[in-house]
Amino acid sequence: MLSRINLEHILFLDIETVPEQESFDALNDEKKELWDQKSKYQRKEDFTAEEFYDRAGIWAEFGKIVCISVGYFRINGENKTFRTTSFYGEEDKLLKEFKNLLNGHFSSTKHLLCGHNAKEFDFPYIARRMIIHGIELPFKLNLFGKKPWEIPHLDTMELWKFGDYKNFTSLKLLANILGIPSPKQDIDGSMVREVYYEEKDLDRIVTYCELDVVTTAQVFLRLRGDELLDESDIKSI
Repeated sequence: MLSRINLEHILFLDIETVPEQESFDALNDEKKELWDQKSKYQRKEDFTAEEFYDRAGIWAEFGKIVCISVGYFRINGENKTFRTTSFYGEEDKLLKEFKNLLNGHFSSTKHLLCGHNAKEFDFPYIARRMIIHGIELPFKLNLFGKKPWEIPHLDTMELWKFGDYKNFTSLKLLANILGIPSPKQDIDGSMVREVYYEEKDLDRIVTYCELDVVTTAQVFLRLRGDELLDESDIKSI
């Protein structure tokens, strides 16, 4: 039962990713060929490999993380606050900072990680990029040898599926149907590459990422049957 989980034991997170290079032309010949092979099924005949490169950020082999935002609850009696913070900038640095957070404050067996579609995207993406950078995986992301019930991951999209594996529901849609106020966002996921490489406005991406973490936490509260957070309960640190 979700209601039995201590909210203070959950670290909510979201990541934003972009293509590893600004343009297809920046890839060497071998990487161009590998990208052509990797993307062929998804793009079919509608796009060339070069035209499709804008979407390379969704693959850990061809993308990189530019922001990891996290959020966690602090409860004092009847008072509940939700604090958010972000790691952003150079990927190697932000991955190490995120790992330090996990190892320092969320390393116990009682602690859980939670995101939306995170089992399919965020968690494996972070793990793959850590390995690419030669960073030893923290316990919370190293799934080798673990039984399914030992994996310390929650996923709000999976919780909403109720066993229906055909169902994909976006965070924005889920928040809407659950009556969660939609945060004012001036970008969406499809714009992150443009904002990062062309506008060079990382602050906008960080704000967007943190708002998604807040929305994920609100969805989790609704799934538990709890009251939603008020805006005054949310603190960015």
